[in-house]
Amino acid sequence: MSKRKSAKYKLDRRMGENIWGRPKSSVNRRSYGPGQHGQRRKGKLSDYGIQLRAKQKLKGYYGDVTEKQFKRTYQEASKMKGDTGQNLIGLLEQRLDMVVYRAKFAPTIFAARQIVSHGHIRVNGVKCNIASRRVRIGDVISLGDKAKDMALVAEAQALPERDVPDYVSVESNDKVTFVRVPSLDEVPYPVKMEPNLVVEFYSR
Repeated sequence: MSKRKSAKYKLDRRMGENIWGRPKSSVNRRSYGPGQHGQRRKGKLSDYGIQLRAKQKLKGYYGDVTEKQFKRTYQEASKMKGDTGQNLIGLLEQRLDMVVYRAKFAPTIFAARQIVSHGHIRVNGVKCNIASRRVRIGDVISLGDKAKDMALVAEAQALPERDVPDYVSVESNDKVTFVRVPSLDEVPYPVKMEPNLVVEFYSR
């Protein structure tokens, strides 16, 4: 499991955007980067810098997955038919921790990964603790008995700033079905994501 050792909100400030769309994000108050040099005038980014930034933003949004894992997902997407950028987004949205997050079973992607790793999630009725597991069309994702009463889950379901997207069908408060792999324009990103730049970064 990937662990984020530094403060999550530093990523927001480094990107200069509220990438998870959370009201508490520090970028809402301080739009400059973190650290003692954060307020220096920003130089113009090179093409490489723009591509790297796009990759870091997308990787960070999905819970700051490891570089090895992210690159492996890109390589898989590049071997599939169709647009590599769209394929990459589809594969990332099929991660179990992301489906748990989309279903509003957890308030953040990091919390979603935690409840999966602690064994609180069922896939087709079977306990699964692998956050990176690929969810397939028709799979039913549900909460374990203990998780149904967790304050974390209640907090997530009460969040007003995001809704469950159409490609995750809500069966009940504790059960959803993954109905299709989404395209880029269906994914409810709070900020603009540019998977085409990520493709350019890896295909240099």
